[in-house]
Amino acid sequence: MGADHTHQAVPSDMTLRVKALESLLVEKGLVDPAALDALVDTYENKVGPRNGAKVVARAWVDPEYKARLLADAPAAIAELGYRPEQGEQMMVLENTPEVHNMVVCTLCSCYPWPVLGLPPVWYKSAPYRSRAVIDPRGVLKEFGLTLPDEVEVRVWDSTAEMRYIVLPERPEGTGGMSEEELQTLVSRDSMVGVAKVDRA
Repeated sequence: MGADHTHQAVPSDMTLRVKALESLLVEKGLVDPAALDALVDTYENKVGPRNGAKVVARAWVDPEYKARLLADAPAAIAELGYRPEQGEQMMVLENTPEVHNMVVCTLCSCYPWPVLGLPPVWYKSAPYRSRAVIDPRGVLKEFGLTLPDEVEVRVWDSTAEMRYIVLPERPEGTGGMSEEELQTLVSRDSMVGVAKVDRA
């Protein structure tokens, strides 16, 4: 996979159709490609993951909310205004010093859009989808995360019916930070489980 997470793969029929439609809209002057790229970037890296960061930060500062989140994720997430768009269920997986969870979708790219936004390209790639199950520690290492041997790695396979979000461990030394400050530490990758949250 490599550190830059780029892949040489044959695009799917859907990808080809989307690209053809995008090209047609650009050619006719109906869509500005730079604006389209900016929109995708916003939903992939800013708006979507910020929703999940709010959920994580609330769980870190509010033990009662965390208990509700782990017991009934859809209801607890809905308390913050985020709901599944297609009726799928969501489960929150808590990372601890003993257990590290990571999420994959081996069949396609099922992903918790309401809290994480658009799935990144690497999440949808065939190498990630296959290798996350076969060699999770190797994949994590390629993302820059090496876990001690005694930490159990659990891989969760998302489906159309069930989506997962990881509740990362709260970094040490953040006890004095506000909920809003904590939100800024939480990355999309930490909520997929391919990274940890570091203190800024």
